[in-house]
Amino acid sequence: MSVDPNTPVLRNCIRLPLPEDELIEVTAKAKDYAIMHGAAMRSKSNFSEDSLNFAPFVLVPSSFPRKEFEKAVALQPIINRLMHNVAHDEEFITTTLAETIKVDEFTANLFNIYRKVLAHGFTQANSIGLLRSDYLGHVYEGCAIKQVEINTVASSFGGIATHLVQLQNFVLRELGHADKLPNMPHNNALAGLCDGMVKAWDIYAKPQSVILFIIEDVSYNICDQRFHEFYIRETYPHIKVLRRTLTDVHREGKLGLNKELLLSGGLEVAVIYFRAGYEPGHYHSQDEWDARYLMETSLAIKCPSIQYHLAGTKKVQQALAQPAVLERFINDPEEMKAVGKIFTGLYSLDDNEAGNASYEMALRTPEKFVLKPQREGGGNNVYGVDIPDALKRMSRVERSAWILMDLIHPPLTKGYMVRPGAEMPPTIVDMVSELGIFGVVIGDADHIIHNYQAGHMLRTKLSTANEGGVAAGLGALDSPYLIDSDDEDEN
Repeated sequence: MSVDPNTPVLRNCIRLPLPEDELIEVTAKAKDYAIMHGAAMRSKSNFSEDSLNFAPFVLVPSSFPRKEFEKAVALQPIINRLMHNVAHDEEFITTTLAETIKVDEFTANLFNIYRKVLAHGFTQANSIGLLRSDYLGHVYEGCAIKQVEINTVASSFGGIATHLVQLQNFVLRELGHADKLPNMPHNNALAGLCDGMVKAWDIYAKPQSVILFIIEDVSYNICDQRFHEFYIRETYPHIKVLRRTLTDVHREGKLGLNKELLLSGGLEVAVIYFRAGYEPGHYHSQDEWDARYLMETSLAIKCPSIQYHLAGTKKVQQALAQPAVLERFINDPEEMKAVGKIFTGLYSLDDNEAGNASYEMALRTPEKFVLKPQREGGGNNVYGVDIPDALKRMSRVERSAWILMDLIHPPLTKGYMVRPGAEMPPTIVDMVSELGIFGVVIGDADHIIHNYQAGHMLRTKLSTANEGGVAAGLGALDSPYLIDSDDEDEN
């Protein structure tokens, strides 16, 4: 990604560069602190179940405009309610995804489960959404936040993000900057998300029932997952937590007389928390799809349910950016205005007049856009000058599986990115940060029982990198250091 030389640079938390001796010493401490406190992952290149690397992190917290952070936090309950309403609107989901499912096999398979469950009626009326709304500041609108995407499935890093605040607090104290800590917002992401699962378990109301985590065959992001599991076990020791793959569920799962989901040993599942199942590679065969269908037809409360999963597709996000569509789900004009402001331009590529116009616009000025498929997990988008070739390779019908989005231009920060195996000492790099706000919403089609904002995370990437997925190996974990508008620009 090319960076405009006039892009503003946000004022640093502390003066950089650090003296080399001090930088080497504090970086070594921070790496050990990260591993000892679980801000860690398993290595993809040298995988072992018996060892961890620290997760890539930014040494000193990156600056983020306080006003925009507070706006994102305040908006989250409204976003939660919006997504809950979208997930329960059968006509809207069906119409919005009609073209996409003709060409996107994965979305079509998910939709097929949705259609079958709808036909038989939902066994469990309640759903739990553990959501994450991701934002970048946009320099052409005074660093106002713009939504990058909304995640409705496997919204990760709540566990590690909570512990990263402590790591960066430690670094600041070591560097003699304890006075900066009040500008580091408290982060209760882990507790907020796990308490949400327990609230769903309470609604299920069977004391012997368990919470089931659906996991990948190999879990690289093991600490983040285990933080959730161990928090529940330590805080609510009467609730058992199990981990199973989709393949495991196919092998041992069955429905009881009242459609309760039963695993080996007769264990009844109250809540299913999907940390896998969001990309095609998680479904090796029809067995895994059958397992997903079995869970969706069960009495267990799903996180996410199939309708919530579909509500998180990019195609739905693109449709929601249209004011007339937003009006369908938000009644309050002030709320509608506030949510409308966070959307950037999102365009359909369907084979119709509007879609063809978007196609021509992307070919004319590709540098203004990003091309997005319906996938979660990072690494799937196409940027700028690469867009024309990608579009030209697609048929008119295939294009409808993608959406076009205005490229957001975030402000820069400067800092040290610390990665496993990288040279020491780290060098100062130009970075951009993406803020994620977690939310919890629980309810059925007619009634929301719980709705709250549940902490945050910050992912930071090199300014020249297109994507910043930490699990995908492209970004680093970070925390926001809140600054006020009168001291935002270092220039």
